[in-house]
Amino acid sequence: MKYCFIFIAFVSLLCSCKRTQQTDDADVLVRVKDRTLKRSEVVSLIPRGTSSADSLLLAESFVKKWVKDALVYEVAQRNLGDEKEEVDKLVEEYRHSLIRYRYQERLIKEKLSADIRESDKLNYYEENQKKFTLDKALIKGLFLKIPVDAPGLSEVKGWYKSTSEASLEKIEKYSVQNATIYDYFYDKWVDFDEVMDNIPVHVSNPNAYLKANKFVEVADSSYCYLLNIKEYLPEGSVAPYDYASSQITEMLINQRKVDFLKTFEEELYKDGIRGGDVKFFTEP
Repeated sequence: MKYCFIFIAFVSLLCSCKRTQQTDDADVLVRVKDRTLKRSEVVSLIPRGTSSADSLLLAESFVKKWVKDALVYEVAQRNLGDEKEEVDKLVEEYRHSLIRYRYQERLIKEKLSADIRESDKLNYYEENQKKFTLDKALIKGLFLKIPVDAPGLSEVKGWYKSTSEASLEKIEKYSVQNATIYDYFYDKWVDFDEVMDNIPVHVSNPNAYLKANKFVEVADSSYCYLLNIKEYLPEGSVAPYDYASSQITEMLINQRKVDFLKTFEEELYKDGIRGGDVKFFTEP
């Protein structure tokens, strides 16, 4: 019965849009021993626009699950005995490792990324071409997805085949009001498969398809799909440097991070001893 009253009080607060700021104690909805669940926590989990009835169901489900979890935890605490100490030790070890890992990853990105020069990346790229063989086709071009009933569609079918500034300007202005998707990538390499995911066409052999098609024009009952393939690189060719650049950075970071961390830890060790943060004790 008490549980029902809690929910009645909660629903009245949930349905009221004029909630005033509450103290921490007033915000508590449920308490199990020393653990508390706040009304504000539950409210934050309910999506905006959810009806009152659905909000109640979601809230009740979450609170009930939280209470059960808290009760099971209390029972486990009382009954684990010596195993609890082992669990606490494992949790602390995991926490220690996680904090250490997170900090080291941030340190590596901040320090090593700044130390990697463009010339280092270019040299690595030139010396390791085989590592950058493409496992997918890349393209440069332009893609449009336009409703079939959009005005002036026949004109767009002429514009998208041209790379002139005048045609591109017309496409951009047209797309603002009419295109569902307007993707310009004449200046960068993109994954051909990712582009084709937007077009209702099955391509079993990308290399052969790209060799035979410079322009793709497809329509279904709702949309017209227009793709201009300005350039392409088939699967099996060497990835261009600008496409592989971020991958090269990661490779160089991975190469250097072992030595970097070893040096970092050694310097930290020496500083700790010099500064008195580390003290060794002999047996009495």
